[in-house]
Amino acid sequence: MEIEILISKAAGEAVKALYGMDATEKMLQLQKTRSEFEGNLTLVVFPFVKAAKKSPEQTAQEIGEYLKANCAAVEKFNVVKGFLNLCIGDGAWLQLLQTIDQNEHFGTKSVHEGSCDPSVASDQRSSAPLVMIEYSSPNTNKPLHLGHVRNNLLGWSLAQIMEANGYRVVKTNIVNDRGIHICKSMLAWLKYGNGETPESSGKKGDHLIGDYYVAFDKHYREEVKALAAQFVAGGLPADKAEEKAKQEAPLIKEAHEMLVKWEQNDPEVRALWEKMNSWVYAGFDETYKKMGVSFDKIYYESQTYLKGKAKVEEGLAKGLFERHDDGSVWADLTNEGLDQKLLLRSDGTSVYMTQDIGTAEMRFQDYPIDKMIYVVGNEQNYHFQVLSILLDRLGFKWGKELVHFSYGMVELPNGKMKSREGTVVDADDLMALMVEDAYKTSMELGKFDDMTEEERREIARIVGMGALKYFILKVDARKNMLFNPEESIDFNGNTGPFIQYTYARIRSILRKAASMTNMASLASLASSINLSDKEVELIQKMNEFGAAVEQAGKDYSPSGIANYCYELTKVFNQFYHDYSILNEPDEQKKAVRLVIARNVAKIIKNGMALLGIEVPERM
Repeated sequence: MEIEILISKAAGEAVKALYGMDATEKMLQLQKTRSEFEGNLTLVVFPFVKAAKKSPEQTAQEIGEYLKANCAAVEKFNVVKGFLNLCIGDGAWLQLLQTIDQNEHFGTKSVHEGSCDPSVASDQRSSAPLVMIEYSSPNTNKPLHLGHVRNNLLGWSLAQIMEANGYRVVKTNIVNDRGIHICKSMLAWLKYGNGETPESSGKKGDHLIGDYYVAFDKHYREEVKALAAQFVAGGLPADKAEEKAKQEAPLIKEAHEMLVKWEQNDPEVRALWEKMNSWVYAGFDETYKKMGVSFDKIYYESQTYLKGKAKVEEGLAKGLFERHDDGSVWADLTNEGLDQKLLLRSDGTSVYMTQDIGTAEMRFQDYPIDKMIYVVGNEQNYHFQVLSILLDRLGFKWGKELVHFSYGMVELPNGKMKSREGTVVDADDLMALMVEDAYKTSMELGKFDDMTEEERREIARIVGMGALKYFILKVDARKNMLFNPEESIDFNGNTGPFIQYTYARIRSILRKAASMTNMASLASLASSINLSDKEVELIQKMNEFGAAVEQAGKDYSPSGIANYCYELTKVFNQFYHDYSILNEPDEQKKAVRLVIARNVAKIIKNGMALLGIEVPERM
């Protein structure tokens, strides 16, 4: 039994025996004792003062004396005002260490076996709540960039954290594969591509298409500039001349004509669209693989937007929405403190909101969703506030409580990124840079001595990607962040490589150990070994992993896991600085320290895995 549970139970018995009071679980909350006081765990006794009819100090003293006499885990106690500080005996800590050691997945809830697929027989499906998490959401007119990297890493980590909290998870992606922006790349390729392909150019398909998106914008701006000058010469003010030029530039008109043809299922336009999209998807798959993320189900807006229109028409028939005189359809949200929201334009075409409704309809048909989480940037906060209301109106059981996992933007030391101007930080280039920097840094520090080139490259990949992921995920997702590659690859401080290096160091210690301790002997050591404060601190810190995982699930916070891993790593390094493991002459102490080290490594590995980060066996 974990120490907190044991003491909470004993404290409840104390309150009942002393004061005849049935204390609730909420009243019996333990917290870590503040560093300036002696003790390991603190019980706040104010909830029991009224029943005791005594001062907080007297109440704490009586409960402390009861616990010392009746709870084997409590060795001694002290009272500070209304706070009962409890010192836990070494035997209890050793038993806790044994509990941690015997559970390979300590701190996470058991994985619920069973399929998420509703078509599978009910006795083969788990009853655990099903969470669907949407992330990535790329456009097929450009490759993934640094902003997508943050999105994908947050989504993947959140999926791992929810699974660690006992949920079934479906990881999903919605690909924006239709619209005027897609037509811009297609038109530019027709005009300027000369039949270029990924094979003929040697470029990844998504990079190739992104080049033509940039090319469209370049030629379009040239046309706008020339037209605007003509209109100004004809007497129009500069601002109106530019606005008119943007609408009448030949390229944008051709792009809109292509979009109309696409919506009319023109065979030539559709064939080109499918060919160019296939190039992009092949490129995306390669990037996702390098990034270490994947999806259980991918949806495409070209397949969902018509579903959304049908769902809006259904809501219109039920009186949930209203049609205006021009034929457009709107949702009146004034009763919810918002404005009116357009759902269908006067020409019958859909907007993004309509498409999201259609996607929700398809997902709800595919899976028995209990909770839906959208990982989307904070510029879409209003959109998801509206979507939640509309889905609830339309009868989706999870609509009202959908979660918009809103995150801040990633900025660079030299400013924001702009896709159409070609100034983005490409995801593939960034990952390659991180891996190469990890290789160079490790070589300079002598960490690659006695390794083959193949081993060096693999460790550089693990360290470089770990540096990238950790640097992004350690930041509170709600905040904007400045990404600096140089700061991320540092073997000291709050970085991925620092944690990875500590793990590799522990694994090296364990490999050098002549033999491993028999775990069954830990309990027998209880009466013959005294633990140092640092050893107790490490055991207590490891025991907090479960609480960190649970809180990260409640808060949807990968940064909580990152910070926990860093804190555990710091505590271990402080211990390792002060105490020897392999050179400890006392065999019993050495045995306990090896077990502590092994479990620190285990929890670091499991914690970093929740962030999608690998840890190397050697560095």
